Amino acid sequence: MKKTMKKIEKSKKGLRITKYALMTILLMLSFATPVFADDPLAAINGLSTFIFSAIKAIGMILLGFGIVQIGLSLKSHDASQRANGFLTFFGGVIIAFAKDILDLIL
Repeated sequence: MKKTMKKIEKSKKGLRITKYALMTILLMLSFATPVFADDPLAAINGLSTFIFSAIKAIGMILLGFGIVQIGLSLKSHDASQRANGFLTFFGGVIIAFAKDILDLIL
């Protein structure tokens, strides 16, 4: 009985590792955009678009994490965690919309 439980746990662990590896590969392939341009300005614009999309993704992650922190602080009535949650939330908003803010300024 113990041997079958160990085999099941080992197979679940292997399946989880395979799932994470496939998700990582798919994520990397989704960011890999080939640049077949003779114009160097087009290549630079493509790189700029890629970098700003990566920054936007990081901002969205921070934004979501800030919302989770705010929710947990409201449940536990912790003022310092609430302040950190709001700082993370607003920091995520600024990072997520950095390109739009820069376009608005310039």
